[in-house]
Amino acid sequence: MSGCHGPRMRMDPGLHQDRKPSWIKVRLPNDPVFWSTKSLITDLNLVTVCEEAQCPNRWECWGQGTATFMIAGEKCTRACGFCAVKTAKPDALEDDEPHRVAEATRRMKLNHVVITAVARDDLSDGGAEHFQRTIEAVRALNPGIIIEVLVPDFNDRDWALRMVMDARPHIFNHNLETVERLTPLVRSRAKYARSLTVLRKAKEMVDGKVASKSGMMLGLGERRGEVLQAMDDLLDHGVTVLTLGQYLRPTVKHLPVVRYLHPDEFAELKEAALAKGFRHVASGPLVRSSYHAADFRPELDILDDIDKSAGAVTDLQPEDLPIPAAREEILRASVGR
Repeated sequence: MSGCHGPRMRMDPGLHQDRKPSWIKVRLPNDPVFWSTKSLITDLNLVTVCEEAQCPNRWECWGQGTATFMIAGEKCTRACGFCAVKTAKPDALEDDEPHRVAEATRRMKLNHVVITAVARDDLSDGGAEHFQRTIEAVRALNPGIIIEVLVPDFNDRDWALRMVMDARPHIFNHNLETVERLTPLVRSRAKYARSLTVLRKAKEMVDGKVASKSGMMLGLGERRGEVLQAMDDLLDHGVTVLTLGQYLRPTVKHLPVVRYLHPDEFAELKEAALAKGFRHVASGPLVRSSYHAADFRPELDILDDIDKSAGAVTDLQPEDLPIPAAREEILRASVGR
């Protein structure tokens, strides 16, 4: 893995492929569950990355009663060239937000929740404590739920990352987003090597007892060899779950789409990733980080590893993972709601 330095790159907006191919299709909502999910999110004054990032699958996911909750506000301190989330000075953290997210998981009867956040470089911990409090609140109100987090890099501050990992999510997701060469162009302030380091450290902090996940967007001008190299880099840093999806330009102010990959290419990349050693791969034009997140169940891989290392013959379940109990103040607050 080579270093990537030098001035910020520019991409010719004339490269943009404005006409979308026939396989880029988004289903419009026709399920009453979609509207009840939307109503619940509005009622609890919550933010979802589904809406803020203009996810093409939100109709499908909300129709199934699932959502990815975005905590710590809807204003990001970074200005990534691909992202639809607004860049602005963030508002103060809302102290009761962790409990509102927990209440949403209870009302929706979720077995699997994904919690993400904007980058909060204005906070010394990057929002890590808010992640920790949200994880603990969700677990207190909805015991047995599988908790997946999709986090920023916390500027590679170990003490901040440890706060998240001390709350023991089952699945730790941090997206690489693109290949090394394009990182300075695509990702504001983020660094390719730093993201890999964050993925490795998170797993080490809990002695490997977490499923590590990462994702990439394709169609930004990357080469196949670079994508394969990124796969190798992720595997070398302990990642076992990979998502690959087509980059879709949110507005004319964002990076252009250089190429739309055919579904067959995504299928080929999935086979290549599985052959390299990834345990779970979602690869397709409309795949996003949290797409059908509950379907993979990578948390079972951890139990399988624990089972093998212990030489056990029992059939372990996710609730058998060594998860700490929620702090007493979190329990009191949840019970009081």
